[in-house]
Amino acid sequence: MEYASSAALQAPRGDEQPPPSGKIGRRGRDPLWARLLVIFGATLMMVSGGAIVVTKVGLAEVNNTIQQDNLLGSEGVQSQNNGNVTITGPKNILLVGLDNRPKQNPDDLVRADSIIILHIAASHDRAYLVSIPRDTRVQIPAFPKTRYLGSTEKINSAYAYGAWHGGGPAGGVELLAKTIKSLWGISFDAAAIVDFTGFQQVVNVLGGVCMYIDEDTISVHIGYTKDGKEMMPYKINPDTGIAAKNPIPGVTPVVYKKGYQCLKPYQALDFVRQREKLPNGDYDRERHQQQFIKAIFKKILSADTLTNPVKLKKVLDVVGKSMTVSTGGIGIADWALAMRKIGANDLITLKTNGGHYHPTTDGGAEALDDNTIKLLSAVRTDTVDQFILDHQDLVAPAS
Repeated sequence: MEYASSAALQAPRGDEQPPPSGKIGRRGRDPLWARLLVIFGATLMMVSGGAIVVTKVGLAEVNNTIQQDNLLGSEGVQSQNNGNVTITGPKNILLVGLDNRPKQNPDDLVRADSIIILHIAASHDRAYLVSIPRDTRVQIPAFPKTRYLGSTEKINSAYAYGAWHGGGPAGGVELLAKTIKSLWGISFDAAAIVDFTGFQQVVNVLGGVCMYIDEDTISVHIGYTKDGKEMMPYKINPDTGIAAKNPIPGVTPVVYKKGYQCLKPYQALDFVRQREKLPNGDYDRERHQQQFIKAIFKKILSADTLTNPVKLKKVLDVVGKSMTVSTGGIGIADWALAMRKIGANDLITLKTNGGHYHPTTDGGAEALDDNTIKLLSAVRTDTVDQFILDHQDLVAPAS
């Protein structure tokens, strides 16, 4: 996540330049990490697993566990329809991942680490995940609540400026939703925010996961010396916070080999953070994360979790602490029961920009390619099925 002091950020006026980003702090963790958390939290709430949880644990427990707030404000379908909402029809959920630093300055601006649209087809038997690259350059509209006058920025800044000057998380999500609607016409029925630390606890409670690793993946975080001492295998660049180019002599990095493996919690968390040594960087990591979250979802739906009330309650507890949900005026039980036909294999992930970085003409940020623009249009019109028929290559491989 990128951070900048709010004192260094002034709303643009007249011909002034957009707010400068200020000095960007080093990342405590990798930027797309929270994608995992967001998908996990939203799917647990809304798909078939949610219905099972309601049955096994009780609606009161679920409602008491999950933090709820109106995150969409005036940009939500509920507000736009004067409070009249229904569970029927296609649904779009805005998922925002944050990666707050443990000792973060409360005055720092926090940008979104991951931005995902979860589109649920009108038939409520399948769902699609579409990621918006966080470095996509866009026009962010004005937001009077935080005195932000709008400017051209990377889209992850929309959350920061919405949360600025007391807007808080709800303001951040509202401005992000407003930005997406102004660009691609997509309105949101619900939203969720999830943070990094909660997901660590979820993996620990589950005891790790088993999944197929689709390519050899070198860890830049974990390595071992000849005498078995654990050390980082690469030096960290002090300016970028990235480790990958300068190996530390005598330290052999861990390599996650291609094939089906059962990963311990610390291994799983390390695996899905890797990007520096992968051929397509963030996009390969995104694919691994999407595969991993499906494996997590399957683990939650497995007999050893669902038939163990103590373990299931622990999972709910850590999920509830790590996420904030805006249900859009529809009860969690109604969401869960309506989406009961959607299983882990019905959650389809789609590649943005064909799975490759797509720079702007000046190279200073990222742009969306034509197929991604068409995909967003298909989300708006609930015609993703037809889009997939014409673009099979954009469906990410299953885990």
